[in-house]
Amino acid sequence: MKRFKSARQVQLFLSIHDPIANLFHLRRDHRPVADYRTARAQAFETWAEVAGARLAA
Repeated sequence: MKRFKSARQVQLFLSIHDPIANLFHLRRDHRPVADYRTARAQAFETWAEVAGARLAA
């Protein structure tokens, strides 16, 4: 529980972190590089929509 004051804080962090981490966890060894880049770009677009942030060009 490094840097967390309670188990509740850890659980809250992980409940938020896990879905976001899964969005960006792409297994590169299972797809061609062109497909990987497309999926990665889609993940960043989805994150920008969810977070309400615009990515730098």
